[in-house]
Amino acid sequence: MLEGRLAVNKTYKLYIAGAFPRSESGRSYPVRTADGTHLANAALASRKDVREAVAAARAAQPKWARATAYNRGQILYRIAEMLEERSAQFAEQVARCEGLAGTEAVLVVSASVDRLVYYAGWSDKVAQVAGAANPVAGPYFNFSLPGPTGVIGIIAPPDSSLLGLVSVLAPVIVTGNTAVVLASEERPLPAVTFAEVLATSDVPGGVVNLLTGRLAELAPVLAAHRDVDGLDLCGVAEQDAAALERAAADNVKRVLRAERSPEWEHRPSPRRMLHFVEIKTVWHPIGA
Repeated sequence: MLEGRLAVNKTYKLYIAGAFPRSESGRSYPVRTADGTHLANAALASRKDVREAVAAARAAQPKWARATAYNRGQILYRIAEMLEERSAQFAEQVARCEGLAGTEAVLVVSASVDRLVYYAGWSDKVAQVAGAANPVAGPYFNFSLPGPTGVIGIIAPPDSSLLGLVSVLAPVIVTGNTAVVLASEERPLPAVTFAEVLATSDVPGGVVNLLTGRLAELAPVLAAHRDVDGLDLCGVAEQDAAALERAAADNVKRVLRAERSPEWEHRPSPRRMLHFVEIKTVWHPIGA
């Protein structure tokens, strides 16, 4: 930077329906590095932004669910490729936001790429693991097959701004769900930069919608929204989860509570894909 030149701090936007709108309220808030240095500004989403994001996710869900498992897997591979192409940028952001050494941040980005590839590989295999051909008495075929739950609200891990986000988002969308994500409140920049990757990849608009802002303001609205079918509370403190669960009970959402040993700290598991799928059974007569 030239001596005496003032830095122009970027103000990031939301990601809804494949576009980058400003917050409905026009508000923003400062984002700081781990040592307190002002880094940028992030959009402060409102309740209306949550409703817009849910509407976009609902509109995109039927077509995304009808896409072949192979196609969804290929799209996740493409996201991984584009994330790897921008790995230096992400490593710098992760290091500054989470206070990590440069080498540690590089490992986090590499693990995020690997996590996307892992779930992409499961896209056309999860049906074999979770499905079954059931024995029945009669001239019928009887199959149980996993299908998407619908629109899933995700409260991203606050401490793992990239790897944690990827670890909870990838298994949701690879199984045909769409998502409304509340990014880490204090460390949103890796998430909003990841939204830029999504926007320039093959992910259809509305499949992933990402909001930044105050968790205390946005999470209750997302949990109570009647057009949300499931809720991942992995980014919510244990003492706050009960209130969100009660709000989610209004339309009997599927709710995943925070895990004591989050998978992004260890090895990923295909079980996370099964939290937000529904097993549907089909009968078909055996032809003569």
